[in-house]
Amino acid sequence: HQHNRHTQVKMAEWDLTSRMGQYLDRHLVFPLLEFLSVKGIYDEHELLKGKLDLLSNTNMVDFAMDVWKSLYPDQDVPDSLVQKRQEVVGQLKFLQAECEPIVKIFEDPEVARQIQSTRDGRQLFDYLARNHGFESKMVDTLYDYAKFQYECGNYSGAAEYLYFHRVLVPSDDKNAMNSLWGKLASEILMQNWDPAMEDLNRLKDVIDGSTFTNQLQVLQQRTWLIHWSLFVFFNHPKGRDMIIDLFLYQPSYLNAIQTMCPHILRYLTTAVICNKRRRTVLKDLVKVIQQESYTYQDPITEFLECLYVNFDFDGAQKKLRECETVLVNDFFLVACLDEFIENARLFIFETFCRIHQCISISMLAEKLNMTPDEAERWIVNLIRNARLDAKIDSKLGHVVMGTQAVSPYQQVIEKTKGLAFRSQMLLHNLDKRKGKDDQDSVPHWGAQDVGF
Repeated sequence: HQHNRHTQVKMAEWDLTSRMGQYLDRHLVFPLLEFLSVKGIYDEHELLKGKLDLLSNTNMVDFAMDVWKSLYPDQDVPDSLVQKRQEVVGQLKFLQAECEPIVKIFEDPEVARQIQSTRDGRQLFDYLARNHGFESKMVDTLYDYAKFQYECGNYSGAAEYLYFHRVLVPSDDKNAMNSLWGKLASEILMQNWDPAMEDLNRLKDVIDGSTFTNQLQVLQQRTWLIHWSLFVFFNHPKGRDMIIDLFLYQPSYLNAIQTMCPHILRYLTTAVICNKRRRTVLKDLVKVIQQESYTYQDPITEFLECLYVNFDFDGAQKKLRECETVLVNDFFLVACLDEFIENARLFIFETFCRIHQCISISMLAEKLNMTPDEAERWIVNLIRNARLDAKIDSKLGHVVMGTQAVSPYQQVIEKTKGLAFRSQMLLHNLDKRKGKDDQDSVPHWGAQDVGF
C-alpha cells in the first residue's frame, strides 16, 4: 500500500494537466479530466467538482446535471441548473430561427459550388448579396450561432457554420481569429484529424503573418497553438514528424516553448525518441534539454540527459522505469508506450555499444530491464534486421561489436548543421529572459470566461 501511495504521489507530481489547462479551451480540458478519472491518480470527488466548475461556464447543462447527480446522489438538481436549461433551450431556438434563412442559402447546390470555386470572400459575399439577399449582419449571426452550438457541445454544427463564416469574412474581421480557433477546437473534439491539421496550419500562418503590434500577444497565441497542436500531432499519421519540425526547428516556436512552457519538452522528446527516421535531431534536442534543465525536468527529458550527457547507464535504466509510469498516465502519450520503450532500449544499447567493444549479455539485460534470454533474442533480431554490426558468442554469453567508422565528410556535415542551429539558439536566448517577467499579465481572449 505504501508503495502504491508513493507511485500515486509521483504520478500526481509528473501530471501536467493543470499546467496544460491554462492554455486550452475549457472544452478541450474535458477529455483530459475523463482520462485522469480512469487513471485514478486524484480523488474522484475532487475531479467531479473540477468538472462541474468547468461546465458552469458552458451551455452543456445536461452534462452538468449528470455530474451533479454523481457528486450529490441524494440531492435534487439545483433550481439554477433547471433554470439555465430553459434559458439555453430558449436561446438556441431563437438563434436557430435567426439562422434558418442563412442555412437555407448555403444548402443551395449552386451556392455550394460557388464556395468551392471562389477563393475570395469579398467576391463570394457580393454573389450572395446579389442573388440571395445576403446582408453583412448575417455573418455575425452565423458566428453567434456557431459559438452557441459549440458551447452546447454540438461540435459538428459549430464546425460547419464556422467554415461558412471563415470563407465569408475578411482577415481583419473582429471574429476572424476566434472563428479559426473555434473551428480547430471543434475538429479536435470530433477527432477529425485531417481537417484539424489543415485548421492548425491555417491558424499558424495567420499568427506567423500577424500584424499584432504587441509581440507578447504573438508569443501568447503561439503558446496556445503549441498546446492545442498536441491533440493533432499525437493522432495524425504525419504528426510525429511535424511536431519535430515545428517545435525544434522553427525558432519562434522553440523560443515560445523555452520562454512560456518548457514542460512541452516532454512531448517533443517523446516524439523524437519514437521517431526512428529522425535520429540526427537527437543532438539538437539534447542541447535544448540541457539549456532548460534548470526550468523543467521530468523522467523523459532526464532519460536523454543520463544517456547522452552523462553516459550514466544505471541512471538511464532507472529513468526508463519512471518513463513508463509517466507515459501510461499522460493523455497524449499513453499510445506511444511500446514504441517508446523499444526505441529507448535501442538508444541505451547503441550508446553502450559505442563505448564497449565486447559486452556481456547478462549485464546488458540488466541495463535494459530484460531477462538474459529476452535480451539475447532481442539482439539477434537487431543483427538479423541489419540494424547492428555485431556477432553473438553464445558460449561466453558475449556480444562482440563490429567497427563502424564515421567518414570525415559526414563529420563536417554534422558540424555545419550544429553551427547553424547554435547561432539560432544564441539569438533566441538573448531575448528569452525578457518576456519571462511580464508573461502572466497578458490580456488575452483565451483567459476570459468565454470558450473560443
